[in-house]
Amino acid sequence: MTTSTRGTGKIPAVLVLEDGRTFRGRAYGAVGETFGEAVFSTGMTGYQETLTDPSYHRQVVVMTAPHIGNTGVNDEDPESQRIWVAGYVVRDPARIPSNWRAVRSLDEELVAQGVVGISGIDTRALTRHLRERGAMRVGIFSGEALPDAGVMLAKVRQTAEMKGADLSTQVATEEPYVVPAIGTKRFTVAAIDLGIKGMTPHRMAERGIEVHVLPATATAEDVYAVEPDGVFFSNGPGDPATADHPVSVMREVLSRKTPLFGICFGNQILGRALGFGTYKLKYGHRGINQPVQDRTTGKVEITAHNHGFAVDAPLDTVSDTPFGRAEVSHVCLNDDVVEGLQLLDQPAFSVQYHPEAAAGPHDAAYLFDRFVSLMEGQRA
Repeated sequence: MTTSTRGTGKIPAVLVLEDGRTFRGRAYGAVGETFGEAVFSTGMTGYQETLTDPSYHRQVVVMTAPHIGNTGVNDEDPESQRIWVAGYVVRDPARIPSNWRAVRSLDEELVAQGVVGISGIDTRALTRHLRERGAMRVGIFSGEALPDAGVMLAKVRQTAEMKGADLSTQVATEEPYVVPAIGTKRFTVAAIDLGIKGMTPHRMAERGIEVHVLPATATAEDVYAVEPDGVFFSNGPGDPATADHPVSVMREVLSRKTPLFGICFGNQILGRALGFGTYKLKYGHRGINQPVQDRTTGKVEITAHNHGFAVDAPLDTVSDTPFGRAEVSHVCLNDDVVEGLQLLDQPAFSVQYHPEAAAGPHDAAYLFDRFVSLMEGQRA
């Protein structure tokens, strides 16, 4: 990605998909060029949390809500230390942010962090195209002297695809750190950072858990060096088929029957550890309004998602695995995608979505309580 931080104003910009579809608009954020996988997010709020979610590494995010930037940017809501999206696509950016917590505009933040974006295009048409054709490689180009159309398309087609991409080590912490329990400490959890969001250890800390966040390269020895009551595997970017190291660590955790909880990428890791395959979805689930049924209770939750891959497991049968019986615990009501797994003979479960839910909804917060219950049961 190459960028410039001069004011965008009415500078021309072009979005080019790998199938040749082109959209023309205006530069939004930094000026230059950027490449990634074009995906769309259906959330009407929470754009700041979306931008700073490490799971969006190497993705160009198209916002389906037409008005973005209304509440500006603050210093409390980021989910990590930086913006991770490769590019940003909006229809009508706010001209003036209006919120008592805002300290700067979204445009200013994108410029400051060198994120190339485009505005003023028909994002509904682009989203429909991605739904019909599937997520694909894309480039955003902006500036007074734009390249020839053939040159832009060639650059897009030269970029790497998301399938086969091993990205978790690029976004994870390099050094371990501790998030202390809030109030009385009840448990210690080792959390493998595959692209963790800041709200996740906070949700555990609220429940009296001291969270030791470990790098994606952590070994089983590193995990058990903190003497954990439970082990957590986080969300993160990339193709789970490449995540052989986290899978091997999880298998060691499962062999010791330590209470285990995984979300998003962690759900795919559990699927692989149990012997299931994974596959790339046509266009994925992204946003904060996805309906999921918890099959253990029958309850339907509205949930926050960000995933382009899924676990290939049978929906209606109990499967025998090297670690006992397993079943699909949650399913997406839009398309029957596996949204959760649980073992029936030992304390381990996972969900494909984001129960920390920043910026909401909070229907799935009970899953952290379920993790606590597993650790209480193991201790007893």
